[in-house]
Amino acid sequence: MLENKVILITGAAGGLGRATALAAARYGAKLALCDLHQAGVDETAEMARALGSEAISAPVDVSAAHEVEAFVKSAAGAFGMLDGAFNNAGVGGTLSRTHMLTEEQWDQTMAVNLKGVWLCMKYEYPYMRREGGGAIVNMASVAGLIGFPMNAVYAASKHGVIGLTKSAAAEYARYNIRVNAVCPGYTDTQMVAAIEDIRPGMVDKTLESVPMRRLGKPEEVAETVCFLLSDRAPFLTGQAIAIDGGLINV
Repeated sequence: MLENKVILITGAAGGLGRATALAAARYGAKLALCDLHQAGVDETAEMARALGSEAISAPVDVSAAHEVEAFVKSAAGAFGMLDGAFNNAGVGGTLSRTHMLTEEQWDQTMAVNLKGVWLCMKYEYPYMRREGGGAIVNMASVAGLIGFPMNAVYAASKHGVIGLTKSAAAEYARYNIRVNAVCPGYTDTQMVAAIEDIRPGMVDKTLESVPMRRLGKPEEVAETVCFLLSDRAPFLTGQAIAIDGGLINV
């Protein structure tokens, strides 16, 4: 499905980024992986190489323009092109009532979750246009589709990602560059485990509203991302796809 495509993935040290990197490796992609945590992303690259993929890795802060620009350039340089990107890096924000958030908490979440996605697209776009097309998948959330009490800044950042995705999709379509977003619900990742540690019972209470009555699996999100990055979705752009067990439909 992704044979010989060069795919860049941010936030690849674990969770959904790692799951997508390994799925893409199985589908034949060449990978450029980055994360703030070097040991984790290097481990993901090793795992991808064990599956037969060519993979490079580097520590990158996606909120820093010069780091993003340098990594995208190195990725395209290493493989000669850039076919697709999964702009996945993000933080969970702060569980707090809206009026109790600090300016620092607001700025940090927005810098990583929203500015980081914009910076990635800013530097990925020229390489894809040069090659005659490509596919971008941005990490949003069901919190980008509905409100999330006690996590307004996270929800605001993910609503922003969806608006950014739809706008870029409209701009880039004429250049054969597709831009979509995925919106996972509660998924079995470290981020969700951290929420449970802070507010015990919150996840179980939320799952009562999920028709499938379970957490999503990282591999389920990864399969959707790989499909969107592949040539099997040639007419699909500007979409925010919920992967949530039916949560937002009830």
